[in-house]
Amino acid sequence: MTTSFVSRLPRFALVALAALGLASCGVNSVPTAQEEAKAKWADVQAAFQERANLIPNLQEIVLSSAEQERATLNQVIQARASATRPEIQVSADDLQDPAKVAAFQNAQNQLGGTLSRLLVSMEQYPELKSQDNFGRFMTQFEGSENRIRVAIRDYNEAVRAYNTEIRTFPSIMAAKIIYGSKPMTPYQAVTPGAEVAPTLNMQGKGGVAAPAAPQAPAAPNAPAAPAANDNGNASTATPAAAGQ
Repeated sequence: MTTSFVSRLPRFALVALAALGLASCGVNSVPTAQEEAKAKWADVQAAFQERANLIPNLQEIVLSSAEQERATLNQVIQARASATRPEIQVSADDLQDPAKVAAFQNAQNQLGGTLSRLLVSMEQYPELKSQDNFGRFMTQFEGSENRIRVAIRDYNEAVRAYNTEIRTFPSIMAAKIIYGSKPMTPYQAVTPGAEVAPTLNMQGKGGVAAPAAPQAPAAPNAPAAPAANDNGNASTATPAAAGQ
C-alpha cells in the first residue's frame, strides 16, 4: 500500500504543477475579472432603471402644477420610452460590442438631456418648489444620480482591470488560446465632469443643479470643468449627465 502511494507521488506532483501553471497563465483570473465587470454592468443598468422609474412621479407633479412645461414633459416621456425599450438594453455578453454600448449610452443621454431642461424650467415656479411631493422627488432624483455615478465608476474600473488582465503576461495566453477574450467597452463620459452628481439646494436661489445636456463625447478621464455656484464662484461639483 505504501509502495503504491509512493509510486503515485510523481503523478500527483505533475498534476499539482500543471494546475499551478494553468492558474498562473490566467485560466482563473481572466474569467474572474470578466464576471466582475459583468456584475458591475448589471448595477449600471439597475441604476438607470431606478431613474426611469422616478419619471411617472415627475409627470404627476408637472401635470398638476406646471402646465406650461407639458411640452418638455412629453419629450421626457418619449425619451424614457426610448431608453427603456428592450432592444436598446445591453446584456453582459454585448459588452464587447462598442456599437451596442454606444446606442444604450445615447438613449440614456437623450433622457438625461430632456430631464435637465424640464428640471431647470421648473425652477421658475416657487410654488412648485414649496410642495412636499416636489421636494421628495428631488431628493429621490439626487440619490438616483449619485447611484448612477457610482455604478458607472465601478463598472469602468472593473472593465479597466479586465482589459488589463487579458493584455498582460501571463494571462494573455489564456485569454487568447483558451477564451478568445476581447476587450470590454467602458462607459464614456459625454461631458467634462459628468461623473459628479448634481447638488440639491431646495432653499437657496437656483434650487437644484440639474444635469447638463449631453454635448460632444469626451475622453473617459477628461478633467471636470468648474461650474459657477450661486455666488458666481467656480465650483468643482458639476451635474451628473444621464450617461457618463
